[in-house]
Formats: sequence, C-alpha cells, structure tokens
Amino acid sequence: MILPILNISLYTFFSSLILILLLIAILFFVILYASTNDTISIITRYQKEKSYCLPNKKDRKDFPFNQQEGDVSLSVIVPAYNEEERLPIMLDETFEYLENRQTNDKTFTYEIIVVDDGSKDKTTQVGLEYVKKYDPLKIKVLTFSKNRGKGGAVRMGVLCSRGKKILFVDADGATRFSDLDGVEKGLDELHGGNNGMAISVGSRAHLQDDAVAQRSVFRNVLMWGFHFLVYFLCVKGIKDTQCGFKILTRKAALRLFSSLHVERWAFDVELLYLAQLLKIPIAEKAVNWQEIDGSKMVPIFSWLQMGRDLILIRARYVIGAWKMSDEGPNVVDL
Repeated sequence: MILPILNISLYTFFSSLILILLLIAILFFVILYASTNDTISIITRYQKEKSYCLPNKKDRKDFPFNQQEGDVSLSVIVPAYNEEERLPIMLDETFEYLENRQTNDKTFTYEIIVVDDGSKDKTTQVGLEYVKKYDPLKIKVLTFSKNRGKGGAVRMGVLCSRGKKILFVDADGATRFSDLDGVEKGLDELHGGNNGMAISVGSRAHLQDDAVAQRSVFRNVLMWGFHFLVYFLCVKGIKDTQCGFKILTRKAALRLFSSLHVERWAFDVELLYLAQLLKIPIAEKAVNWQEIDGSKMVPIFSWLQMGRDLILIRARYVIGAWKMSDEGPNVVDL
C-alpha cells in the first residue's frame, strides 16, 4: 500500500515516526537529567525557622531537628497558609480529642506543630494564641520566611517534631480528627511494618460515588485522568493518595521526608511512591470528610500541575536525576 502524497510505504512511515518519537524522548530525558540540580533533595532553612516563640513573645527556643528517637507519643503537623479563619475550628476539635485522650491515658503525650507557610494573614498570631492558652510543650508555631508549598511545610514540621508517631493533617478541619482512632489502628495493625517503618493513610474513596455525581463532567475527567496517572506512573493499590490525614512511624517519616523533592500538592504521591520503593507497608482506612469553603487549591490549574509533577516524579527517579537520601536530610542554612 502506498501513501498517495508521500509515496512511501506505511511501514516506512510508521517506522520513521517511532524513531522520531524515540529521539524526542531521549532528548527529553537528557535535558531533564542535565537540568536537575537536586539529585539529593535540598532543604533550605532560614535562621528564624530554627526556633519558635514562647508565650511572652520575647524569648525563643530552638526546635529539635532530625531527632532520631521520639520522646512524645504523637506529633501532629498542621501545614497552614492563610488559615486565620479555619485554623481555630480545626485546633479546637484537635485539642478536645487530644486532651480527652490524655485524661483517659496518662501515658499519652502529644505536640502540635502549626507550620505557617509564609502566610499573608494572621495565621501565626492565631497559632500563638493557642500557645498561650495551652503550653509550648503542647503546641508550637513554625513560621516560614517565604511560601514553600504544603509538602515543604509538612516536611519541615516532621523534621522538627518529637513524636514516636507523626500525623499530618490539613488546617481546614475537613477530616474529623477523631478518625485518628481508625487510621492509627491501621498503623498498629502493621506491627512495626518493615524494620520499624509503616504508614496508615486516611481515605475518602468510599465517598467517591457522591463526589462524582456532584462534579461537572470536565472536572470528573480531570480527576479520572489524575487517578490513572497516579496508578500508572507512581502508586499502586492506594485508592486515595491525596487525603490530608496520614500517620507514620517516626522512622518511616524521617526516612521519607529526608528524601522528598516535591514541595507542593503532589508531595503525597512522591511520599507513597518512595514508600513502595522501600517496601514500607501502607494501610488505608476510611475517614469522615466534608468539603470546607476556602480551599487554596484551584481545581483545574492544580490538577494539571499535579499531573505534570507525576510525570516528572517517575521520570526523574527512573533516570537517576533524583535519588533517595541515605544520610538524612541535606540541609542548607540561609
């Protein structure tokens, strides 16, 4: 068979097309490798991010950093960007649960670290009001000098924490905090996981049918495309990678967050991708969740950005442009 215009066989045409696409792919990977300057994740930290305010606001105390052994039962990391309105509701619910648990279990201790991700509002001041009300041993505020993204905020909070177990949770209070009981049970059921490393993630997958019915067709197509890319490129067997309610053993948290490169919305996917590479077991437990007004996520733009990040996550690890850290966090003090 002959193509009428080009007068070449279909075999020759498709062979040439495949060769061109292959050369483009090779060029893409070469450029991607050459342009990546953080093979091992680089964590920048400004001077004021090394310490937190005490209640009198005059004195400051240094955070621990990359502390290998936990000395409280649970650390709760709350990334917050412009959350002065939603944060108090979430913190009230969180303290109610944690204080009741401590009353019923005298061995239980906790800390909350609110990480203000360069907010332009009074997020830090709101957090400091809770420091006054409770105790800096129970709640601290880590204020970034500039916005890094949710992943960067969670990572720094984890590295400054003291918990034997580390939970990170969204500041909007969309997930009911008492669901920690079930998610933590999932962690305990893994019995220490792989050499003390295990993860349990909250999941909204059971709510998916209702969510699909309420979204537009276009948003559903974007969502399905994102889920396909997550499964095809990065994370297998987890129905909801994006729920902001995840608990890790301390050893798993330090290992994974020391290697994390993605600082924005897709950081959860990289976290779970690395966990599966390291054969860290992951439990998934249903949580109660509701949409809260004031989300910082722009649906179409954010999903497209995350889709791009998924492709880059897989590509960079496959070609060796990104690697996991074997020696703890690679910190640059500014």
